[in-house]
Amino acid sequence: MSLVRLSLRAIARHSAIEYAAQLLVVFSSLTFLFLFLPLTLAAYYLAPARARNGVALAASLLFFAWGAPRFVFLLAASCALDYWLGGGLAPGAGTLASRRRRLAWGVTLNLALLLYFKYANFGVTQLNALLSLCGIAPLRWTRVVLPIGISFFTFQKISYLVDVYRATALPARSYGRYLLFVALFPQLIAGPIVRYHDVAQQLDTRGYTPELFLDGAWRFAVGLAKKCLLANPLALAADQAFGAAPATLGAGAAWAGVYAYALQIYFDFSGYSDMAIGLGRMLGIRFLENFDFPYISRGMAEFWRRWHISLGNFMREYLYLPLGGNRAGAARRYFNLWLVFLVSGFWHGAAWNFVVWGAWHGFWISLDKLLKARPRHRAAPVWLAVPVTFLIVLVGWVFFRAEGLAAASAYLRAMFGLDALPGMMRPLAALGDPRVLTAIVVGTVSAFAPLYLGARHWHEWSVSGRERHAAVSIALRAAATLLLLAAAALPLYLGGFNPFIYFRF
Repeated sequence: MSLVRLSLRAIARHSAIEYAAQLLVVFSSLTFLFLFLPLTLAAYYLAPARARNGVALAASLLFFAWGAPRFVFLLAASCALDYWLGGGLAPGAGTLASRRRRLAWGVTLNLALLLYFKYANFGVTQLNALLSLCGIAPLRWTRVVLPIGISFFTFQKISYLVDVYRATALPARSYGRYLLFVALFPQLIAGPIVRYHDVAQQLDTRGYTPELFLDGAWRFAVGLAKKCLLANPLALAADQAFGAAPATLGAGAAWAGVYAYALQIYFDFSGYSDMAIGLGRMLGIRFLENFDFPYISRGMAEFWRRWHISLGNFMREYLYLPLGGNRAGAARRYFNLWLVFLVSGFWHGAAWNFVVWGAWHGFWISLDKLLKARPRHRAAPVWLAVPVTFLIVLVGWVFFRAEGLAAASAYLRAMFGLDALPGMMRPLAALGDPRVLTAIVVGTVSAFAPLYLGARHWHEWSVSGRERHAAVSIALRAAATLLLLAAAALPLYLGGFNPFIYFRF
């Protein structure tokens, strides 16, 4: 079975997103690379500076509407409501009580849309299961189609409302400016989760330089290579392992499968973030980093400072701190941590295995902080702390990848040699594929590089025009960028593409 069919089938099991049409313009598609992006950049830079926001907005709405245009109206209408509410949220715009009511309405309505589109199917399924136990006929229900990217842009919309209420940002100057913040195509579908106060000024004025554009092109190429040359081949091994009957997996094959998935999801998601950051720079906008080599972490708290940084920042600033953070004593602090990670787990997907994944991380990060709070705490050596942390993360990925709690439990038993059928066990055929083996070796070296190289920002390659031999460096970087883009695009031409893992969230 081809890589494309495996990945599309896996995603189809998780959601009702209309992928067939919408994914024609994802970053790792030939349509995006050779049609949408060149035309957008040409129109953007040929337009006068004052018109470039309009070009970016039009391109972003087209990108979002490619397969399901009706959701554009939902996005535009909800943004219009946010913009109207935001106008009365700033200090001095009304009484404290009226501002609080506006904030409550804005946050509630945005969360209500997310809950309906993302969790209504799950809720009805659970209710029907309960009714069945009681001998009652199940409810008839037409499944809700999930607007792609709603998990990410809902959090961005909430960040705007809260930022304006807190006076950490001014209300958007116009509805179009606010809609551009939410819909900007580089980060619309799968993040990073951009907070309004991080980009508000750039939406009004931003600089354009050839160096910044080339920085963006190189970063985009790195992200595309992560996706096409590493994550996609790794998916062959991960899908094969998690698609097999667990009793037919030996412990070695099960561990190899979850290790391949750990590398796959890292390069898939960090690759998307690299591409989003690169596209932003090509448009003159700087997004914050979203990954910082998470697998070299020495504890779970550090892991979450390095993994999906924008989600961690959002949860800390807009949930953990409003709940009281560290200010209400140890018991309340650990309860807050657990709640934040349970919410994070459920945010990732409407299934109990995601809740367990969140609880798993919440437990270990609470234990991590509890141990570090002891007066005589001594940090474990790197050679012990990094493997133990990575082992905890690997076990957590089983819950994240499996099709449900029963499947996760069966896979974990296979990893630890329980319930195995020796005569039925088969090795992972994908491990005999040179592409997969190469991706595992290169992926391992890259994911853990700072442990032995010391450099943590190898994906950056910036050259200032004031440097000596700058012209030669710029020419070399341009050539390297084109070669990397060609190498990453070749598999797309030969075998199509598979969507990013986080698209289903």
